[in-house]
Amino acid sequence: MTKNRILRIFLYSFLVSGFLLSIPLFAQVNREEMENLGSVEFINYAGPHAVIETRAAIRGIGFTLGQAVGGGNVRSGASNRYFVIHSMSAPDGSKLDADIFGLGADVGVDHIRNLRLIIQGYLEAAYEYTEKDAALLAEYITVYNAVYRGDMGYFRTRYKNPVITNLSQEKAGLAIRFDEWPGQTLMLIPLGTGLGGQLSSIDTTPITDSRVLEQLRQEPDMSLEQRRDMVEFLEREADQARQEAEITREAIREEEQQIAQERQQAQEQQRQAQETQRQVAQERQQAQQPQQPAEQRAQDRREQEAQRQEQEARQQLEELEKREEALEELKELAEAQEAFAEQKSEEAQEQRQQIAQDQQVLIDQPRPQQDGILGISILNTDSALGRLVLLDDSGRIIKQSPLNTVNAKTVTRLNNRIYAIAGVAQGSGAIRLVEVDGTTLEMLKQGDDNIAPQSLLWVNGQNIYAITGAGSNFNLAMFNTDLVLQARSSISVHPFASVLFAGGFIITQRADGSAALLEPVDLSERR
Repeated sequence: MTKNRILRIFLYSFLVSGFLLSIPLFAQVNREEMENLGSVEFINYAGPHAVIETRAAIRGIGFTLGQAVGGGNVRSGASNRYFVIHSMSAPDGSKLDADIFGLGADVGVDHIRNLRLIIQGYLEAAYEYTEKDAALLAEYITVYNAVYRGDMGYFRTRYKNPVITNLSQEKAGLAIRFDEWPGQTLMLIPLGTGLGGQLSSIDTTPITDSRVLEQLRQEPDMSLEQRRDMVEFLEREADQARQEAEITREAIREEEQQIAQERQQAQEQQRQAQETQRQVAQERQQAQQPQQPAEQRAQDRREQEAQRQEQEARQQLEELEKREEALEELKELAEAQEAFAEQKSEEAQEQRQQIAQDQQVLIDQPRPQQDGILGISILNTDSALGRLVLLDDSGRIIKQSPLNTVNAKTVTRLNNRIYAIAGVAQGSGAIRLVEVDGTTLEMLKQGDDNIAPQSLLWVNGQNIYAITGAGSNFNLAMFNTDLVLQARSSISVHPFASVLFAGGFIITQRADGSAALLEPVDLSERR
């Protein structure tokens, strides 16, 4: 066992033992606090986009940040975009280090799945997590930051001062609304070892505390799959810690043997040196006549060499004592690794038991009916935007669409397909024609043309009509059922124009509000 390997193991053990101290702090949660939890239901922009980024491009945002931090940078990114502050400092009791993941004022992320994909990429690059593990941790990290949004009292008790100095109450954590993310988000990623390639690089204890787990249980499926994945992760954490503890103990055994061997050699060297000095002294004392210069010089050399050997042996013995002291500390840290492994096993077992109970609850629940009556819920009093829902005969919602920007005044059925205008023209969002699946209520496709915010939707035969454009220039446009543009009016129309089909013509209004007749084939003006 080399000294370098001992030092590497010592460093890892030291880091592990440091965050072990935080385990009891996170394991206990006030029951009254639990009962007063608010719901963490992320409100995302769910609608058409002007530009649709690929998953690889979104993940790449975080991956680039992670590469910089993994390479040793303490800060990565731009303050007006996505950025990370890697805060690790001297031990401070049980308090934690953290990566502070910020969203600047110019970020375009507007859905929690994309934010998690960015964090996933960061964890993959910075700490060498697999794609699956990074995705799991990213989900828990976002819920954790939403649960403790703005709770500076909590953060001050859990994190070191250098972390806290980068926070403010209005930005700490993660808002549940996507439109409150830009410029108002400083998420905390609690660090364990902070070393790449270790499952415990991120501290999983705070992000799986009772408040976080309770929020996950509020989902319709009680997040059983994600929670099972986390249990498996915790068990692997425990296994890795046990393996590291065994490596540490093996290193200790080898070092103890080496120390014993070196001590024996040093003691023997010391004994021989002392014996040589004794002999030289005795020879001088017993000499019957004055010694010759050459003989005296030889005795002096023997004595000096013996003294040097004794001094070297004494220094070696002192060094061995220091190595023994280090071994005692290493033994304590090996015990801490084993305690950490036991703690993670207990956490996994507790969560597994709760999962089994929740699974039985879901089994015992009556299955909801699959069919329903199509309706729409308007989400705000000052807007016609909302989400599609399916109702049972009593009016109870049995399914709702993730698409939450549907214009309630435009929902239309055609050939057993649902069409509407949806979206918001802000950030990366856009107002477009959409087709929605009648069973899942998810968006199947979006059109390529920008639709005026005030437009309604009209259907004539197999053609769909809407007002396109923005600013001060609008046109009436005709689309097929695949949402592909077929024709655009030759005249500009009023942004609040209406459409009537009569006498083989389309009746609408010019930009000045006067009535106009359009040909139904190409939307040219009839003169």
